[in-house]
Amino acid sequence: MSTPAGGPDDAPDPESVDALAADLGAAGYTVAGIEALWERGAAETSTHPGAALRRGHRVPALRALADVEPDERPLATLVRCFVLGVPVASVDLAEALPGLGIDRAAALGLVNVEGALAAPRVDLRPYAFDDAAGRGEWWIASDPGELATGGALPEEYVLGVGGASMTLSGLLLQRSIATAFDLGTGCGIQAMHASRFSDRVIASDISERALRFARLNARLNGIDGVEFRLGSLYEPLGDERVDRIVSNPPFVITPRRDGVPAYDYRDGGMVGDAIVEAVVRGAADRLAPGGIAQLLGNWEYRRAGDDLADGLERVAGWAAEAGLEYWVVERERQDPSEYAETWIRDGGTRPGTPEFEDLHGAWLEDFASRAVESVGFGYVLLRRSVEGRAPVLARAERLHGPLGDVTGGLAAHLETCLAASDLVGALDDAALRALRLAVAEDVTEERHHWPGAEQPTVILLRQGGGFGRVVDAGTGLAALVGAADGDLPLGVLVDAIADLLEVDRAELWDELAPATRELVAGGMLRPVVA
Repeated sequence: MSTPAGGPDDAPDPESVDALAADLGAAGYTVAGIEALWERGAAETSTHPGAALRRGHRVPALRALADVEPDERPLATLVRCFVLGVPVASVDLAEALPGLGIDRAAALGLVNVEGALAAPRVDLRPYAFDDAAGRGEWWIASDPGELATGGALPEEYVLGVGGASMTLSGLLLQRSIATAFDLGTGCGIQAMHASRFSDRVIASDISERALRFARLNARLNGIDGVEFRLGSLYEPLGDERVDRIVSNPPFVITPRRDGVPAYDYRDGGMVGDAIVEAVVRGAADRLAPGGIAQLLGNWEYRRAGDDLADGLERVAGWAAEAGLEYWVVERERQDPSEYAETWIRDGGTRPGTPEFEDLHGAWLEDFASRAVESVGFGYVLLRRSVEGRAPVLARAERLHGPLGDVTGGLAAHLETCLAASDLVGALDDAALRALRLAVAEDVTEERHHWPGAEQPTVILLRQGGGFGRVVDAGTGLAALVGAADGDLPLGVLVDAIADLLEVDRAELWDELAPATRELVAGGMLRPVVA
């Protein structure tokens, strides 16, 4: 695998970076600006260029940019060069970057100038988002992807904003803190998000190349207060403790053998899921009391004879053994072959080639050596307990399938659920009986009947937002949720339902109390605090 040819200088000239930002803004190089070009292209060709790009095809986009209005030429040139990854006329790029100029663009490592043409050396595109601080939009530079290079990615490749990046940024809690640590910052995107809610951010990576991109991106978007450090795992922190750890670690499970590329952005250099275990266990010594870590990860389900080492339970075990509270959510599970196919293709090796089949065999052999039956993917939230407060958070759950209707990410939902879980987790049954609860606004009920039957065979409670939970509720729980409007204490409601159903009050309470705690922790019932 070759080293990428492009990328920013170690210490990009601040004045040049500022000039680049001014030129990009003046050209209307925004998500909305590019989308307007695609919409017009879709109207003219009945093919949406943006959708085709997401499938890995740029011809519709190139066609959409072939005939633009004169005032759109700078924007079209920037898109053609830095999004589509094709050379552009040097005079056109000079027109699009009048403040920076061609020479300084080359000095920054953005392009190679060869006579009349300027060839892109980076992927540079706008990225928009919403969070509790409002709407934001940045420009993110990274290495050109497979669409631009036309082949397998080099091992030192620095990824831009991908699906995992957006998933994690949407999960990040948005409460103000003093210090955050971004472990494995890559292009710097999570550190930039963390900076909106942190007085100070420390961002680390084992890749000098990644840190160069991260520094460029921070400067390009006017983000101060981020300190970049080179190193592995928690080493760059030394003995320092932080209030928040965020990590999209290189969690991909890759065979450790010759001939299998190990990409800096996704492969942690350890066997199996050991990198995720190291991040989870290591958080205990780096979080301040009450501090929270959030990360993505893979975990293996391993077969030992007739026994299966449950992957979700393994992650929970790592956290518990480290003395951390935890909330682990598994979102997906793949068999070894499907997993291997996904990540071999992600590296730019195409199916049907001898190279793909060799890598596929290496992956399956590696999984077989540990008797891996499947691989889980999901979200991990860890918390260091505050002295004097009993730990209450210990959740490990499988929530496969689509999310609910989530605006601006899952962060607000997580905040609500954490607060509710802390509240009910600290209550004994007597205090729980006194609690008033109201059903969340996004919860609906669904009943299934056999034809002609009076009583439903199944009652489902559906969550419209958050994780889109579906709870199979019995008659008693459904009645409780239906009556939960915040007016009466929980104990009073349960006793009234027991009388209505003609069942023992104590027995119904024993059934509904734990179910109620779960609904509160999942955001389907909300405490009403006077």
